Amino acid sequence: MPHQKKDRSGCGCLNIPLSVILAVAGGGYWWFSQAENLDMFSRFLSKDERINIPIFNPTPTSPSISIPTASATPKNSLPTSVNVASKNNKASSTITQERKTVLPPNPWEKKLIRGIYLSRYQATNNADEQTIRQRVRYYRSQGINTIIHGVWGNGCTMYKSDVMQQTLGYSSCPNQFQEKWLNWLIDEAHKQGMQVHAYFEKGIKIDKNSPIFDLAVAKNWMVPGIDKTYAGIDHYVLDVEKPEVATFFKNISVEFVKKYPNVDAVQWDDYLGYYAELPGKTDRTKHLTKFVQQMTSSMKEANSLVSFDICHHNPYWAKKYFAADWEQWGVDRVFIQAYNDKNFTEELNYAQKYAGIAITDKQLSRLKELVNNPNIQSILVFPFSGNPEKTASNLKQAI
Repeated sequence: MPHQKKDRSGCGCLNIPLSVILAVAGGGYWWFSQAENLDMFSRFLSKDERINIPIFNPTPTSPSISIPTASATPKNSLPTSVNVASKNNKASSTITQERKTVLPPNPWEKKLIRGIYLSRYQATNNADEQTIRQRVRYYRSQGINTIIHGVWGNGCTMYKSDVMQQTLGYSSCPNQFQEKWLNWLIDEAHKQGMQVHAYFEKGIKIDKNSPIFDLAVAKNWMVPGIDKTYAGIDHYVLDVEKPEVATFFKNISVEFVKKYPNVDAVQWDDYLGYYAELPGKTDRTKHLTKFVQQMTSSMKEANSLVSFDICHHNPYWAKKYFAADWEQWGVDRVFIQAYNDKNFTEELNYAQKYAGIAITDKQLSRLKELVNNPNIQSILVFPFSGNPEKTASNLKQAI
């Protein structure tokens, strides 16, 4: 009997050619991948079902962004990242500043003292506190680190002095100045990392314009004759061999370092000396040495922190022409005065052996030579022009 065919169960998909199946599958995938078709189809599904179907939530193309998950990170994480960036910027700025501060100093900055002289008249006309402080900051900006300011000159002080009042009947020079001008100057200089050296201009010499000239004549305080060291002006030398004169200067020195204990130094110049051509040809060297030794000793007892300096001629010239054997005086520092340009080379040789050299604003062409000389420890500049602000500016440009 013939064999009967069995009915095939199933959908009969196996009888469909493979090419047709692939075509349908590919077309379906394309249809679902289109956003508009996907949205239409997803309307028939619940929200949860849509989340679980990968095709509705395609993986982002950027691998750096992950799917959000629960986290213990505070919500203010963005400000934290900003703070981190800010800290990084500050750190970078600090590093930059540190790099600036550790830069090696240039030859000018290596000098221990970079000083400028200011006449006592700079404090006159009632210069106020703001003027004094601004002046200090200006010199600092020009590369100056030491102000050598006149506090005495022509026989009187530029501050209220009990010693002056008791001895001569004057409390100070007749110039108008504010009583605290030197306090302001010292305070501001120290804030700026600078020093102040009190300059005893004219030393033991006076001229006829001195407020004590007539009194000195009456008291017989002066050495006979006229000191003609500098052309154009006649000076008269107060005789420190006389006990009353020597005591007066000693008391002035002690009073000053007590009244201004924070001043860094006291400086006298070549006016601490006797002109060799004075009448009588008397050798006053030993007397002058004794006077200076006693004065400095008393000053140091009153305030040992204040340096006693001189700016004088080289030791040979000082002793021969001014009776100033300063090598025996026991001073703290000596700056060689090289104002005479004709003898500059000789003075330079001496300056290399001592604390430094002093030049004038007419010698700024010499500045680079001095700055680049490692044997010159310090450089002081005297503004003969009478305009220290301009001198400071010219000095900075000349370096």
